[in-house]
Amino acid sequence: MTNLEKVREMFEKDRFATEMGAVIDEIGDCYAKVSLTINEHHKNAVGGVMGGVYFTLADFAFAVASNWQKAGTVSITSDISFIGVPKTDRLIAETQLIKNGRTTCCYNVSITDDIGTPVSAVKIVGFHKQ
Repeated sequence: MTNLEKVREMFEKDRFATEMGAVIDEIGDCYAKVSLTINEHHKNAVGGVMGGVYFTLADFAFAVASNWQKAGTVSITSDISFIGVPKTDRLIAETQLIKNGRTTCCYNVSITDDIGTPVSAVKIVGFHKQ
């Protein structure tokens, strides 16, 4: 089993994100790329993507990036900006570690559609429980 397969198995218990359709595409050192395909369940009353979909995808990417190598990090603050509208039906969230301290860390998450249209920017500060 590859690292990616092990990580996918580990995070299948993150049921809210996975049952929403989020999948782990890539992992790296303090890095994750996750995606989902938008369907009618993800849309709000006016036909746009619900803000919670973006937030869940960003939070899932953060969880994977900050925990797949060593578990025990949880988010303590998140700041999300909705900056665009997807032009395709696939969303991709990539997260990268900005700062890793003794007890806290900071990640930036970029969410785009699969042709690169920026749709959301997220900053997440985490706490290392262990």
